[in-house]
Amino acid sequence: MKNRLKELRESLELTQEQLGQLVGVSRQAINAIETEKYEPSIWLAYDISKIFNYSIEEIFLFEESERKSRAQQSRGVI
Repeated sequence: MKNRLKELRESLELTQEQLGQLVGVSRQAINAIETEKYEPSIWLAYDISKIFNYSIEEIFLFEESERKSRAQQSRGVI
């Protein structure tokens, strides 16, 4: 999932470590989110959105994906 996390974090002059401490995760977790290797839980996305005073949708960009959603996989949709 694409996101604006790095851009917003840098605009507040926060390190990955500092942001991680604010939302209760490791620096590595913040890095994985920024590099799109990990998608945060809705609760973590919510906590991040509160730090920046943006909506979740303004930080995390939900786009159609080539990858099938979990719902499609469970229904056997191709």
